[in-house]
Amino acid sequence: MTAPKTRPTMTTGLTLLFAVAGGAAVGNLYWAQPLLDAIAADLHASPATAGWLVTATQLGYAAGILLIVPLGDVLDRRRLVVVMMLASAAALVLCALAPSAAFLLVAVSLLGVTTVAGQILTPLAGDLADDAHRGRVVGTVVAGILTGILASRTVSGLIAAVGGWRAVYAVATIGVVVLAVLLGRALPALEPKARVSYPKLLASVGAVVVKERAVRWTLALSSTGFAAFTLFWTSLTFLLAGPAFRYPVEVIGLFGLAGIAGAVTVQRAGRLHDRGWSMPATGVAWALALAAFGLCFVAGSSVWLVLAVVFVLDVAIQGQNVLNQTRLLALSHEARSRLNTVYVTANFIGGAIGSGAAALLWGVGGWTAVSAAGTALSCVALAVWAIGRRGPLRPPHRDQPDDPPHDRPSAA
Repeated sequence: MTAPKTRPTMTTGLTLLFAVAGGAAVGNLYWAQPLLDAIAADLHASPATAGWLVTATQLGYAAGILLIVPLGDVLDRRRLVVVMMLASAAALVLCALAPSAAFLLVAVSLLGVTTVAGQILTPLAGDLADDAHRGRVVGTVVAGILTGILASRTVSGLIAAVGGWRAVYAVATIGVVVLAVLLGRALPALEPKARVSYPKLLASVGAVVVKERAVRWTLALSSTGFAAFTLFWTSLTFLLAGPAFRYPVEVIGLFGLAGIAGAVTVQRAGRLHDRGWSMPATGVAWALALAAFGLCFVAGSSVWLVLAVVFVLDVAIQGQNVLNQTRLLALSHEARSRLNTVYVTANFIGGAIGSGAAALLWGVGGWTAVSAAGTALSCVALAVWAIGRRGPLRPPHRDQPDDPPHDRPSAA
């Protein structure tokens, strides 16, 4: 199948709408993160049980990415985006009304499954952008998504301080509905790029991973990055609420602002891909991540050092995330939704492992154990990058780069 002959222009305004909508959608996964102590107290749950709220949401998100996002290659994406945003609004209502921790675990899992609009919009942005500016456009949308992850913590803490944790989900419901309406009006009907049965569509997702070596190595880097990201942010909530600081929920949420500053600095990271600097910049990003986790060892009692770690780590992780995703989406036009599916699924499986490990490590060795784990993950990622940059991370040459990678011979 070839791309539609006509398509809407990816204007600056539409790019920004994609970024805001994607950020709002994925931000739904993190409303609970600064609220864990408050939720545990209100629903009479242990901190460990509350910690699993983040993990359950991420596992649901991984399932939604795997089962729903590939449909972006075979359905009208305007309709798909609007339907999924309205479904996530319904899940947010269930979260706001949750009478128990068990009910909330189920509700946030459903929220994770349905809040996938941002990952439908990202490959769509790659489709609508021209080749010379694809990195910039995708970088802007991805930066919006990552900013949404971080801003959700700050917004969540501020709203909860005024109206309690349930108000957070109520306000989020209104925001998602408004953005669904705006996207429905901004996007025309979009012709499907392929006509494939659903079982074959899902099978082709796996084929992308099996037959494309560059995809597998990129997934190893990106999932490690997201594991480190959620390991740090989940543990940070416990640190800031604990004896060293004893900050209330609204103050904990404000720490997300330092992360947002980091996101702003990497907003243009996609330009590095456009200029051919993606691979060396990825190595620099992981070196920064290693330095940030090294600083963690001495930052456990200093708010200024914690803020420095937040800033540096977010520049590092978000920078490499933009570069990895842009490289991956450049492999194919026809299979971008499927490429994005494997990418985000792997990321959020890594994220679920990271947040789950945070709860376990905190109980075993506190902040020191978390710092050691983050350092180890950064070393592993640097080793993967150092080996992969010599070949495995680089896609094979294609005479027709828009052909789906799974239709090409194996590069393994």
